[in-house]
Amino acid sequence: MRRRLASLALATTSLVLVAFLVPLAVLVQALAAERATGTAAAWAGSVAATAALGDRDALAAAIAQAKGAGVPVTVFLPGDRFVGEPAAAGPGVRLARLGRSLTVDTPQGREVLVAVQGDGTTVVRALVPPERLREGVTRTWLVLGLIGLALLALGALVADRLARSLIGPVAEAAGVSRRLAGGDLAARVAPDGPPEIRDVGTALNQLAGRIDGLLRRERESVADLSHRLRTPVTALRLEVDAMRDREDAARVGAAVASVERMVTQVITEARRSGAERGPGCDAAEVVAERVAFWSALADDQNRRRSVRLAPGPLPVPVRAEDLAALVDLLLENVFAHTPEGTAFAVDLTARPGGARLTVSDEGPGFPGSDLVERGASGAGSTGLGLDIARRTAEESGGRLRVRNGLAGAQVIVDFGNP
Repeated sequence: MRRRLASLALATTSLVLVAFLVPLAVLVQALAAERATGTAAAWAGSVAATAALGDRDALAAAIAQAKGAGVPVTVFLPGDRFVGEPAAAGPGVRLARLGRSLTVDTPQGREVLVAVQGDGTTVVRALVPPERLREGVTRTWLVLGLIGLALLALGALVADRLARSLIGPVAEAAGVSRRLAGGDLAARVAPDGPPEIRDVGTALNQLAGRIDGLLRRERESVADLSHRLRTPVTALRLEVDAMRDREDAARVGAAVASVERMVTQVITEARRSGAERGPGCDAAEVVAERVAFWSALADDQNRRRSVRLAPGPLPVPVRAEDLAALVDLLLENVFAHTPEGTAFAVDLTARPGGARLTVSDEGPGFPGSDLVERGASGAGSTGLGLDIARRTAEESGGRLRVRNGLAGAQVIVDFGNP
C-alpha cells in the first residue's frame, strides 16, 4: 500500500509538472523567436532609414553594422540591383515591392521586409537564421527539465513520508490484531497517525479489552461451577468407603477418582490463560497409563483389546493432562456406544512430523452425520467429546478424523511436531 500511495503521488506530481512545464517550454521558444525577430526588425528599420536618404556610403556602413550584430541585411534597389548580403528576391520581396512591410518564414529563416518609397520601391531584407530563432531555448529547456526532476524527487520524498505516516499505524494495528488472534490478549495499539486511523487503534484496544474481560469471566464461571462439583464427588467417595464389597468399592472408587481428576483438570484449564501453553509430554507413556486404567473395565465387560504402542519416548506438543483427557474421551465413547463384549484397538505410531493415535472398535460405527462438529451426537450424548479431542489435536498442529472402518468406528488423531 505504501508503494501504491507513493506511485499515486508521483503520477499526480508528474501530471502537474507536465501541465506546467510543457506550455512554459513552448512560451520560451516563442519568446526567443520574438526576441530575435524584434532585433532583426530594429536593424531593418535602421537600414531602411539610411536607404531613404540616398547616401550609398552611409547605406553600406549601416549594412556592415547590422552584419556585425549578427543580422545579415540585403537592400533590393529598384530594378534588379541589390546592396549587402547576396540573396535571391523571393515572393516576400516581390510582395514588399508593392509598398508593404511584412515578415515571412522561409527555409533559410525568417525574413523581415521593410519597403522604402522613393524613386521606385526599395526593399530592405533582414534575415533571422533558424539557429537565432532558437537561441538559448535548449539551455532554458534543460534548466526547466532539471527543475522538473528536482520537483519530482521532492514530491517522491514527501509522498513516501506521508505514505509511511499512514502505513505505519495501519501495520501496527494489523500486527496487534494478529497477536490477538494468536491468543495474546495483552497486545495493544499505540494510537497514531490520522484521526481515522487513531480511531481504529482505539476501537481495537477496546475490543481486545472486552474480549479479555469476557474470557476472564467465562474462565472464572467454569472454574466456580467445576469447584461446586467437588461436593458431590466427595459425597460419592464417602459412599464408596461405606461399601462392603471391596471389589465393587475398588472399581467404583477408581471411577470416582477419575471424575475427581477430571474436575481438577477443568478447574486448572479454566484458570489457565488461553495464551499459556504447558510443556509437551511422552505420548507413549501417557497412552499406556490410560489404557491400563481402562483395562479393568474392559476385562469386566469381556472386551478383547489390541494395544500397539510405539516404543517411547514419543514426544508430542500436548500437555500430559490434555492427552490423558483425550484418550479417556475416545475410550469412554467406545465403552458408552458399543455393546459389552465389543473388541477395540488402540494404536500409537510415529509419523513424519509428529505422532498418530488410532482408536477403533468393532461396534456399529458412526452415523452418517459429521460428528466432529461441536454438539453433534448420534446416540443421545452431548456430542462434545470428539470436539474437545479435535481442538486438542489442532492446537498441537495436527487434526482429527473419524470414519467407519471395515469392522466399526475409527478415530484417527494426528499430533504435530513438538
